[in-house]
Amino acid sequence: MNFDVVNSFDDWVEALVSKIRGKGPADRVFYTASALGDFGLIWVVFALLRALRGGRSNELAAVRAIIATGIESVVVNVLLKSVFLRTRPLEQPDHPLPLRQPLSSSFPSGHATAAFCGATLLAEGDPIAPVYFTAAGIIAASRVYVRIHHASDVVGGVVIGMVLGRIGRAIAPMPSLRTSRSRKH
Repeated sequence: MNFDVVNSFDDWVEALVSKIRGKGPADRVFYTASALGDFGLIWVVFALLRALRGGRSNELAAVRAIIATGIESVVVNVLLKSVFLRTRPLEQPDHPLPLRQPLSSSFPSGHATAAFCGATLLAEGDPIAPVYFTAAGIIAASRVYVRIHHASDVVGGVVIGMVLGRIGRAIAPMPSLRTSRSRKH
């Protein structure tokens, strides 16, 4: 299979990102976002915050998101990454801030899949949905910025995460949303 288009895309994005990499504020934002995305930590925090807002739908959305992102992690980090076995970008010798170096293969980005799976699940029926997707976008982009993933790994992770989130919504629909939809028909 010819991956010239994918490699060209990755090189193009890398050239763009290299123009802002190494700047103090950008480093702080993207390294922090990358750390918050480790092990899906931020999605557990967002889910707990949604549950703390009260109400049955918020509590169910939180439980659903935590369970689904746990399943997503196994599907992506154990199954998919072992199928693709893509090498990561060349390691940057000196990172300006602490960074966990993953040992798994590069495709797809687990941070991006967790971010967009979590955002897709938590956003349903929540007026602060844009916050989830903004955080997901920053976390996903951080993986290219810190040179842990190729841009195509992140794009693949975004797509897979959104698909897994939609599957999670279909398997475990929100009761209040299911009831209101059935009344409309």
